[in-house]
Amino acid sequence: MILPGPRSQPVPRRLTGLCADRPARLRRSAGTVALVATMSGCALFGGKDDEDDFDGSAEANQQALYTSAQQSLRSGNYSESITRLQRLEARFPVGSYAEQAQLELVFANHMMGDHDAAQAAADRFIRLHPQHPNVDYAYYMRGLSSLARDSGIFRRFLGTDISRRDITNMKQAFVFFNDLVTQFPSSMYAKDSRQRMIYIRDVLATNELNIATYYLGRDAFVAAANRARYVIENFSQTTAVADALAVLIEANWQLGLNDAANDALEVLALNFPNYHAFDEEGQLILQKIVDNRERTWLNLVSFGLLGRPEAPPPLTIQRRAEDPPNPS
Repeated sequence: MILPGPRSQPVPRRLTGLCADRPARLRRSAGTVALVATMSGCALFGGKDDEDDFDGSAEANQQALYTSAQQSLRSGNYSESITRLQRLEARFPVGSYAEQAQLELVFANHMMGDHDAAQAAADRFIRLHPQHPNVDYAYYMRGLSSLARDSGIFRRFLGTDISRRDITNMKQAFVFFNDLVTQFPSSMYAKDSRQRMIYIRDVLATNELNIATYYLGRDAFVAAANRARYVIENFSQTTAVADALAVLIEANWQLGLNDAANDALEVLALNFPNYHAFDEEGQLILQKIVDNRERTWLNLVSFGLLGRPEAPPPLTIQRRAEDPPNPS
């Protein structure tokens, strides 16, 4: 998305600049070394092949350079647009188009796939213009750029599960989107940011669940229970909660904590009565889940003869006897 640029300014009457009448000046001062050096400077920064060598007032030159950058953006030539926007900001750092150029550099770098540069440009804009009317866009693009780092070509074409990879950038993106919805709850980008936060929370929860499952496969039952409990307590609105409860049930059963396993089973049955591991009689069958888990090294080298994980038997909620009434 490209934000609308500043309103176009009227172009003043065309003026004759130093570089415009370069041939005549060269003829009049061919022997003057200083002027020749000046002319070389003009040739360095502009010439027949430099489309940005405009002859007019500073305001007119800014507008012309900004217009050319906009044309590059619209045509999808983001590399050229970056060059022109950077040139505009360098030549006119306090001009009327400088702030918009800084903002559009965020977009252009993002579209180029240079997400580090896009995030750096967004950070810079937020730092320099915290009260700008479009600063919420910089917050939004900062989150998108961080999120896009985990959307590489291999994941798109090979279907890599992002929850099984390093999720540092996902966590950072969540923080950036949260900054936006907290500081600009009415922003036009707030709704999309909230939806992306929901997606990121699902990924983070699944990542924690994967770690808990890994610990189960390594018989680290206490660590597995702690990870599963973390998912249940901190990601209660995600799709990973049901599986986290199943992990907690198995971990507690393996530890001999039958009451704790039964409590988790009650919660699972109450909140997820259609969980796939329940059979028709309401028993929790974890055998298939355990069999499909990542196999240990010992199980692999022994062709499944050794290191086979032990699965809990079919589990049924154990109803506790009511406490006797207190004597009066």
